[in-house]
Amino acid sequence: MNKSFYKTIKPTAVFLSWFFVVSIIAFGSSSFSQEEEGQVKIDGKSLFKSKCSSCHQPHKDGTGPKLFGAKNKWEENAMEGSIYLWVNNWQAAAAKDPYAQSVSELKPSAMNPFPELSKAQIDAILDWVDEQPVPTKSNDSLANAGPGGEEEEESGNSLIWILLGVSFIVIILSVGGVRRQLSISLKEKEGTGDGKDKLTYTQELKALAWKYRLQTGLISLVVVLSIIVYLFQTLYGIGVVEGYQPSQPIAFPHSVHAGKNGIDCKYCHNSVMKSKTAGIPTVNVCMNCHKQIQGEDEAKKEISKIYNAAGFDPTSLYSPGKGQPIVWNKVHSLPDHVYFNHSQHVVVGGIDCKQCHGDMTKMTETAKVWPVKELNEIEGNIKLTKPTLTMGWCIECHDKKEVSKGSLDTKKDGYYDEIHRRLLNNDKELYKKYLKDNKVSVKELGGWECGKCHY
Repeated sequence: MNKSFYKTIKPTAVFLSWFFVVSIIAFGSSSFSQEEEGQVKIDGKSLFKSKCSSCHQPHKDGTGPKLFGAKNKWEENAMEGSIYLWVNNWQAAAAKDPYAQSVSELKPSAMNPFPELSKAQIDAILDWVDEQPVPTKSNDSLANAGPGGEEEEESGNSLIWILLGVSFIVIILSVGGVRRQLSISLKEKEGTGDGKDKLTYTQELKALAWKYRLQTGLISLVVVLSIIVYLFQTLYGIGVVEGYQPSQPIAFPHSVHAGKNGIDCKYCHNSVMKSKTAGIPTVNVCMNCHKQIQGEDEAKKEISKIYNAAGFDPTSLYSPGKGQPIVWNKVHSLPDHVYFNHSQHVVVGGIDCKQCHGDMTKMTETAKVWPVKELNEIEGNIKLTKPTLTMGWCIECHDKKEVSKGSLDTKKDGYYDEIHRRLLNNDKELYKKYLKDNKVSVKELGGWECGKCHY
């Protein structure tokens, strides 16, 4: 093996490496341009998963009926454009179209309205559903794997990137191996080899790690700790949902009711002062005002839904019969093993609604689970750091929030009289310790005990 051959193979290897890098960059650029072009096209799959998959599947009945072929059925049996009205507001469609009325009777559960979906978006959803293959015995499991009735597809581009990456690594190792063997042969011929060149990659790596064992140990420790921290952070994120805001059958702007009109939260949520739950206002509570206030334009459309629910005729101010119940979608949902009592927090703890629910006077849409960062920006709120509705969030608040500024007897509501008496008679030093910061916190009265919040 002579030097001329070695000099020939080296530039060839370099050329192959650079050719592969350029190919990957070119492919990536074309992929990005395809993605940019694809942004113009409405993604029916994503819309289906975000809007429909909780109740519908393409080929299987669930909470709602299967959607495969629904577009053709509506075109054949319903009035023109009725399917769009159905998705936007099923009650209006059922009142106008006999076929829509028959569909509304198929399932006992009422469909959520989606007024925000355009005709093009609805078409994209139904077209995507109709493109899904009909499941057979061999692919039955695929049809029921995901919430949309199908298994999550792996992105084609991702697979190609993985294959290119593996191929690139193989080429680098192959070229490096050839170059290494040529170098060994050349040194043997010239008699300049020292024997170390014949070691395998693994042997060389072990020798190098042992030579720099201190650095290797530190690097390994950092890597292991990083992996452990990453895993724990991932586990802490399970079940953490911030910014969640489901659609509702009736648009209710809190900014108009609580903000512009100054209606107190307790007028609608009338059980918040005496019950575990704040309660959802009944249609009768809404009708106390809206029997006279019928609204205009968009507001009138939403108020008409209340009339339908109450069975109320605004033209004659008479309720002719039974209405349709309003099916609200739950926003805040705690695990079954967690105990939370609104009356304890609002009445005894003196917590303002905005501490957990945000500033309702500025909220145009139905309440959502506010991110803790947004809650901290509200004036008067206790500044917390943990994600909303997590255990850490509650514990942190119990540590910072006082149940009384000063001694417990300053509350003057009788709730803490017995605890106040026992502390004064049995452990004055402990009471003084509590009052060092001029307040008694929830934590100091046992607010961190497991049984306070967990069944």
